[in-house]
Parts: sequence; C-alpha cells; structure tokens
Amino acid sequence: MSASPIPPQPRRSPLFSRYSDLGAKLTSFSGWEMPLQFQGIRQEHQAVRQQVGVFDISHMGKFILRGGNPLEALDPLVPSDLSRLKPGKARYTLLLNPEGGILDDLIVYCQADDEVVLIVNAATRERDHDWLQAHLPETTHLSDRSDSQVLLALQGQLAQSVLQPLVDTNLAQLSVFNHCQTEIFGHPAFIARTGYTGEDGFEIMLPPEAGLHLWDYLLEREAVPCGLGARDTLRLEAALPLYGQDMNEETTPLEAGLDWLVHLKRKGDFIGRSILEHQAAEGWPRQLVGIAMLGRSIARHDYSLWHEGTSVGYVTSGAPSPTLGINIALGYVPPGLSHPGQALEVEIRGKRHPAEVVKTPFYRRG
Repeated sequence: MSASPIPPQPRRSPLFSRYSDLGAKLTSFSGWEMPLQFQGIRQEHQAVRQQVGVFDISHMGKFILRGGNPLEALDPLVPSDLSRLKPGKARYTLLLNPEGGILDDLIVYCQADDEVVLIVNAATRERDHDWLQAHLPETTHLSDRSDSQVLLALQGQLAQSVLQPLVDTNLAQLSVFNHCQTEIFGHPAFIARTGYTGEDGFEIMLPPEAGLHLWDYLLEREAVPCGLGARDTLRLEAALPLYGQDMNEETTPLEAGLDWLVHLKRKGDFIGRSILEHQAAEGWPRQLVGIAMLGRSIARHDYSLWHEGTSVGYVTSGAPSPTLGINIALGYVPPGLSHPGQALEVEIRGKRHPAEVVKTPFYRRG
C-alpha cells in the first residue's frame, strides 16, 4: 500500500511571528495560515469604522509589468479602458475568460509609462500569472514579487494621521485610487490610497524587514491589529464582492453588478467582449443583490433564496453587520426580483425566513 501524500505546508507571511505574539486565532485561507481575529471580529470591525486598524495582506499576489507599453498590452485582457490611466493613478478591473466569466478581480497601478503594478487575489495568483504570461506580448515582462514584499492595509479615519509622520509625501494630496513611491525606515515603499473596507486608508508595500518595523510602529500608535474575519464583515457592509464567493469564472461582470467596469463604447476588442455585448443587448439570467434579513436569522454562503414557494437563487455572502445591527447578505436572483423592497425568503436548516432586497452598499462612510 502506498503512503498517503503529505499535505503541503501552509504559506506564512513574514509577519507570522507577530500573530503568535498577539495570541491570534489562525485560519487556513487559500493555502495560507492567516489570522482570523486578534481581539475579536466585532472589536476589530468597530476599530476600523471608528478609528484605525491594520491588516497583514501579504498573501495577495503582487506582479510588475515592465517594458513596451504595459497598459496597452494589458488592455485587451480586461473590460475596462486603461488608455486614460496616468502615472500615479490606479483602476479596479477584472480578468475575463472568452466566455465573459471573471477569472479574477485586481487593481492596476500605473507607476510609469513603462511600469505597472498589479495586485491580485492569493487564491488565483498562480493562475493569473500563467494567464497573463500566455497573453502578454514578448515586449512586456511579467515578474512576481509576491514573496519578496510585505503588504499592509491601514484602514480607518485616523489612517492618514498615523501614517503621515513616517513619510515625506503629503498624504493629504494623495487622492483615492492614487499612489506614490516613497521611503519608510530608509526602505523603498509603495503607498496607495486604496482598501477593501469601505473606509479611508492606505495599502503599503515594502520589503519584509521594513514591513515588520512598520507593523510594530503602527501598533505602538494604537492601530488595532485586524484579521480576516473583520476584513470580511467590513467589505460585506461596503458590498465589495469577494472573488470565489460572490463571483467566479462562471459569472460575468454584468451579473455581478460590475457593469461600471465594462466600457463597451470606450474601447476596442477584449477577451469576453462578444458575450458581454450579447448580455448588454439581450439581458442576463441573474443579478447579484443586497439582502437584509427581517428577523434575527443569519443568511450564509450557499443558502437558497425563495420567492412565492419557488427556489429562485442563492446567498453568496452573509453575516451580521456590526455597524448597522442587522443581518445582511449578497446573493443571486433573477433580474425581475432584483429591485429594492422585493420580498424573499432564505432557507435555513429546512425553514424559510423573511428577507428583502435592499440597495447597496449597506454602509457608506459619511
């Protein structure tokens, strides 16, 4: 009898030792051993909404495109028009397959005319790399810096005041979805005014040694360490979709409510365009919507959605909202049932519980 294969060891961030020091509760996520929570999901969630929190997101994929015209090379692979993206600016967009399905969502940061940074999801890092490598021209070189850089997300209304003393750049002049190169503790650092929480904040990429120092510095200045649990409830309140859960390669951007990323009139051909053109003209079979439970029940991933005795869709994400004090969810229903106020039911352990479609985002910062 052959021996059972040894499971691969989980990947760990350069900050892993800090998790143990803080007594973090760990979880497996896309092959990584990551903190689920430190003090508790609710406390960490509220820290970001009311003050400032810091997340280690070093598991995210970090690519650099150099040579030729990287934006021009990338443009046929995404549905968004990249031609107007200038150095210092960023755009959220999608990689699509020929069927119009979403291979991944990513942020494109234009560093210079001949250099672009891409931040992609951890679960799709290798697949994204291979897809890009297969479709980019030889004049554009793709490099993967995922394992050589720490990525921290400092999020919350106090993020700017906490980070500003470390850098010469005037962060007040760094608008949302803008970014810059600077130095932190004598090391080169990339700072972007982006995030995944619905709050103001920054994502900071720098070498591991400086990343460890930065983590310690931020905690000394009362930034609250946050795990994946709070990251999930924060992004859900802001109705920010999670790849692999709210969308995947079987989902088109129009179905996922990401039609604002599809620029059919502004750009030429791109992978998946014909499918999206057809859907834009003829309609699509399902729509991602926001859902509010009308009682204390909690909708969870894969729970079925019902209307007038018929199963009509399913929940993709769901959780209690610490900010709003209600239970919220995202899910797919037919377009005819996607209007705010539409009554639905969520089946939970064989019983159906009342809910309704609501406008998203559930939470928008003041």
